[in-house]
Amino acid sequence: GADYTLSEGLSPLARHKKDFTVVQGCANKFSNEAHWGSTFWLTGANRYSVPGQNMANSISVDQVVAGQFGDQTRFTSIQLDSTDGSASGHGPGGSLAWDKRGKPLPGFNDPVKTFHKLFSAEDLPLEQRQAAIAEKRSVLDAVLTEANRVQKGLSRNDNNKLDEYFQGIRDIETRLGKDEDWLDKPKPKAPLEEPPVGLKGKDEIEMMYNLIIAALQTDSTRALTYRMPGQTLLKSMDFTHSAHNVSHYSPGERMEASKARDKMHSTLLAGFMDKLKSTKEADGSSLFDHTSLAFGSNISSIHYLDNCPTLLAGGGANLKLGEHLVLPKDTPLCNVWLTMLHGLGIQMDRHGDSTGVVKELQA
Repeated sequence: GADYTLSEGLSPLARHKKDFTVVQGCANKFSNEAHWGSTFWLTGANRYSVPGQNMANSISVDQVVAGQFGDQTRFTSIQLDSTDGSASGHGPGGSLAWDKRGKPLPGFNDPVKTFHKLFSAEDLPLEQRQAAIAEKRSVLDAVLTEANRVQKGLSRNDNNKLDEYFQGIRDIETRLGKDEDWLDKPKPKAPLEEPPVGLKGKDEIEMMYNLIIAALQTDSTRALTYRMPGQTLLKSMDFTHSAHNVSHYSPGERMEASKARDKMHSTLLAGFMDKLKSTKEADGSSLFDHTSLAFGSNISSIHYLDNCPTLLAGGGANLKLGEHLVLPKDTPLCNVWLTMLHGLGIQMDRHGDSTGVVKELQA
């Protein structure tokens, strides 16, 4: 219920307690890899669902949102990734996002490049940018012609591979069409200064949060994910332990590092929520009122894949906030994502391994 005591790790979020809900008891039933904290977090997929493959995925919930709202913004979605090259605990994928074919979507891992992608004017004149898109289209046409030529006589498996290749080309064509639609529309004025070069750890996270707010504030996109750093966060806090070892909760220094990391994440998340609340819309409401925020992981601790840590905030998905919600053990985490989708007005029968919405979570 609402009258619960915040854990030590969540204590920095105390001022926002009425505006977020902690959900316990959820898991992705097909998850079986204890070092892949992000690969299936938003998909709930079975990695062995495709015969003959040992790694398959499905669409992530952010891309379902992007499919609904992405045609109204310059960027269908934006994926942010960590500058932490080790990607400790993350697993396969270029970000948290996976497309409708279960293929990984790349992410921006540099705050400076992300800033310029969002707000910097194009250097080339309009005619040259139009010509560049036309040239890319002609290349695609040539590739399709050649692919069609070799299609006859291929085995079933090879034809399946070729179909996957065709779908990839169609995806590129869709992106080119979107780029063309926005060629003559200037990018918005940046509501923040260009980030300094070389941000790592907690400074990187804070800046990425600021860029997320700027992207939403300028309606550059309506679907974002951020796969966060592990190792560089600890290093920026003057801990020398590896992110992996810290998560194994050994008594002593590693445990203290783990506690400090949790509290730092909550401190940064609280600051993010502060800024969402202070960013005002034209009607006097806040950006927080129109945003649906999920924070968590596919791993709870050590090698445990049950009771995934899940925190939900924001008024955008019409969720019941200010609660500590304990669901039956091994409730599909995708039930939470399906509930959020319904709250956003996206009526789907299921997502991933969902079995239905979480009625206790609906406002």
